Amino acid sequence: MKRSDFSVVNTVSPSSPAVKRPRPGFCSSLECSHMYAVLQDWGSLPHHVVLRIFQYLPLIDRARASSVCRRWNDVFHVPDLWRRFEFELDQSATSYFKSTHPDLIQQIIKKHAAHLQYVSFKVHSGAESAETACNILSQLVHCSVRTLGLISTAKPSFMNVSKSHFVSALTVVFINSKSLSSIKIEDTSVDDPSLKILVANNSDTLRLLKMSSCPHVSSDGILCVADHCQGLRELALNYYTLSDELLLALSSETHVNLEHLRIDVVSENPGQTEFHSIKKHSWDALIKHSPGVNVVIYFFLYKEEFESFFKEETPVTHLYFGHSVSKTVLGHIGRNCPRLIELVVCANGLQPLDNELICIAERCKNLMALGLSECEVSCSAFLEFVRLCGRRLTQLSIMEEVLIPDDRYSLEEIHTEVSKYLGRVWFPDVMPIW
Repeated sequence: MKRSDFSVVNTVSPSSPAVKRPRPGFCSSLECSHMYAVLQDWGSLPHHVVLRIFQYLPLIDRARASSVCRRWNDVFHVPDLWRRFEFELDQSATSYFKSTHPDLIQQIIKKHAAHLQYVSFKVHSGAESAETACNILSQLVHCSVRTLGLISTAKPSFMNVSKSHFVSALTVVFINSKSLSSIKIEDTSVDDPSLKILVANNSDTLRLLKMSSCPHVSSDGILCVADHCQGLRELALNYYTLSDELLLALSSETHVNLEHLRIDVVSENPGQTEFHSIKKHSWDALIKHSPGVNVVIYFFLYKEEFESFFKEETPVTHLYFGHSVSKTVLGHIGRNCPRLIELVVCANGLQPLDNELICIAERCKNLMALGLSECEVSCSAFLEFVRLCGRRLTQLSIMEEVLIPDDRYSLEEIHTEVSKYLGRVWFPDVMPIW
């Protein structure tokens, strides 16, 4: 629409008493000419402008706009609009997202499979949507995918698909893409042979691989990736596939500096699982080669299963405890985790963590974030922790129930004292009551 058109429309306002309103169904010649000019302007927008508008539209609105005229329909099929696509596969009536229409899926496979570069599949808890995702993957023969993500919105849906079907569909992409750089296939049936196919076809381009909770992958499969994908910068895996050999492979002279290593420690048989230990010299080799690497560990264990961890120095930077963790383990962390940046303890019990927190503040000079829930710390010890850490504590999330009043500080006083050391207003978190 031209600037002059806006000025005319704004001055001839129907709310003005000086304007005579036409009867319904009729319009003045002046109004009709303006309407025609507006339609003509929208219809003659430059191709690159329409393309830019389409890039901001949700898929459903983009599809509706494509039916306006032939020119807009041509823009709808421009390859640039199909570089990035998320297949939303859900037949549930209660789903919070709408499923990608089957006709559109077939149109994409037929016309735009070769254009897809950034692809993700979002499936719900049923096996049917995961089956559909596998069927689509198996048809991406003429593709050049760079990033691939398989996302289960609830329980691991891809584990409900037969292993042979899933692996067969996934290897179609591994073989034909030749330029995969980022792969997120957590909670799936990917296995060692399929990883070898991935490496054989994408070893020069792979930069990120996330595959936690993949029970069919062994340490040999991960080691194959580390040995041949020299550009790998981010890796997420289960602790049972972590080994000294893997860390040494990631520390070789030919390998680029690793930026992010995430390790999930999950007990498959609670109370019966024995975890192996990683030697200190293997960790040292990794840090020497990649001094800036973030080592992130998520623990989902019970107290008695921590026997193998933190007995000697460990270069972990981010620690998350999803289940209860003992005072002893937290004491080891203070003594053996000097690179620690973030610590989150979801549960501990009713034993105060005063000495353990103070030890962590004294020894972990890089600590910037702390989260505590379902444990106990005296107000005095917590304030001492904050004083030792000072303003480097950029994140401090403490449930109000964690703090125990003592003879020096009450809950009403603690937020004022903590705020002084942080240099900003701080309050403990409060559990909402509905």
